[in-house]
Amino acid sequence: MADLKSQYMGIPLKNPLIVGACSLTSNMDTIRRLDEKGAGAMIIKSLFEEQVAYQRYAHDEDLDLYDNWHAEMTTVFPKAEHAGPDEHLMWTQRAKESVSIPVIASLNAIHTETWAEWAKQLADTGVDGLELNFFALPDDLEAESAAVEDAQVEAVKAVKKAVKIPVSVKLSPSYTSPISFVKKLEAAGADGFVLFNRFFHPSINIETESSAYPFSLTGPNDHKLPLRFVSLLHDKVKSSLCASNGIHTAQEALEVLLAGADVFQVVSTLYLNKMDQITAILDGLTEWMDKKGYKSLSDFRGKLSEAKNPNTSVYKRAQYVRMLLRSNDYISRPSII
Repeated sequence: MADLKSQYMGIPLKNPLIVGACSLTSNMDTIRRLDEKGAGAMIIKSLFEEQVAYQRYAHDEDLDLYDNWHAEMTTVFPKAEHAGPDEHLMWTQRAKESVSIPVIASLNAIHTETWAEWAKQLADTGVDGLELNFFALPDDLEAESAAVEDAQVEAVKAVKKAVKIPVSVKLSPSYTSPISFVKKLEAAGADGFVLFNRFFHPSINIETESSAYPFSLTGPNDHKLPLRFVSLLHDKVKSSLCASNGIHTAQEALEVLLAGADVFQVVSTLYLNKMDQITAILDGLTEWMDKKGYKSLSDFRGKLSEAKNPNTSVYKRAQYVRMLLRSNDYISRPSII
């Protein structure tokens, strides 16, 4: 029978399926069920710098509320050690202690000091690894791309200096040269890369003429973007590669593994198909491997990466070349465009 054992950033996994950070990994009941259903690992829902800042502000307001009262009132909060994001730390530790599979914490910060401080505190909960979520919204006309990337490289260096556990970086595809940037982050100490993060995008309700943030799940074709970049990076970096986005069935999982992913993350498919989809995906991997005669994932991982694919241009083309070369045919038949 096929062996699904994997490794991610040096962490042994019983299989390559990782449940990404989401509401399912922020509830103890669902966390235990994800473990029972067979997930190889899970990412705890992110701690955001906005939470740290807001809750610190609220806590400071509470502490200052009675400043003009009698001195005795300074003991109104004598044991307020776990206020604010400290609750997230306690909960993360509880999650780690409640399951048998590796647990990875997730952090989404802005300032280098916050990255390092909270990375250290999350690591102290006993988690097996840490995932850093990088994204810089290009809303500043004066901010240059090099400065944004340099700040993120410095954040990785600061985090790696602060913790001893492996650290992955979850990137967006919005870099001029994602592959070059991955190499810079690896040189800074990153142990793994998640390709790619999925973001909420604003919408507008035309009836109420107001902004909205609709909850948007991935589609089964969304895995093609991470597949391209995983294939381009396979065997060119020492760090682990994790494909994320649009992996709904064993079909997409096998595609990203063949492209060179070490592991893959799932979220949307669990909302659409419930937690039994974990078992369905793993059974699909095993069935396919048995049919093909593969004993382990290493037998075929990266078999169709950019470096090994017989079609050397498949991952480097971004336009419909046939349409360009045979433009007259398409112009005369506009109905098929």
